[in-house]
Amino acid sequence: MTYLWFKAFHLVGVVAWFAGMFYLPRLFVYHAEANEQPEAVRIVLQQQYQIMEKRLYRIIMTPAMVLTVAMAIGMVIVAPDLLKETWLHVKFGLVLLLLGYHHFCARLMKEMAAGQFRFTGQQFRWFNELPTVLFVIVVLLAVFKNNFPTSAASWSVVGMVVAMAAIIQLYARKRRLEKQVASLDGMASSDEMASPDEMTAKGSI
Repeated sequence: MTYLWFKAFHLVGVVAWFAGMFYLPRLFVYHAEANEQPEAVRIVLQQQYQIMEKRLYRIIMTPAMVLTVAMAIGMVIVAPDLLKETWLHVKFGLVLLLLGYHHFCARLMKEMAAGQFRFTGQQFRWFNELPTVLFVIVVLLAVFKNNFPTSAASWSVVGMVVAMAAIIQLYARKRRLEKQVASLDGMASSDEMASPDEMTAKGSI
């Protein structure tokens, strides 16, 4: 019964932790893209994103990470035979990667708060997909354990990465087209507001 309590709260921690890791890099995307805005707007947006990022990281992500790890340790203490399972060793390796990702996010937050952006919004979109891939693999390991379908899982992950790449590229293309349209509309509006003398001057140049 104790093992099941540990397992239940471990799952609660995992869900909350990954929810934070899915959302925080998305805030990074918006934070980086705020640099494209006029200065007055940029300052307000970046201050707001800093507040949201810090609260998400400190109030949700970090406590959830601690709960996840603590409950996993409890499960191993109660059922030490788990340490003999190969699938669990692989899962531990993935969790170490996730812990590294978690702490790297903290570094990125500090850099952006200081006005340093090592990634663009587009690059942060790729960064945002890493925990998704790891999450899928961790879930498959937890379900299939030592009967992990290596071939099927590999193709699934490859397919998922290809789909993500296509979506990211399509979205980037959509944004470029929207900017071009907005730029053309702005030029047209400027021409409409120009006085007859200005229009004559433009035509004579």
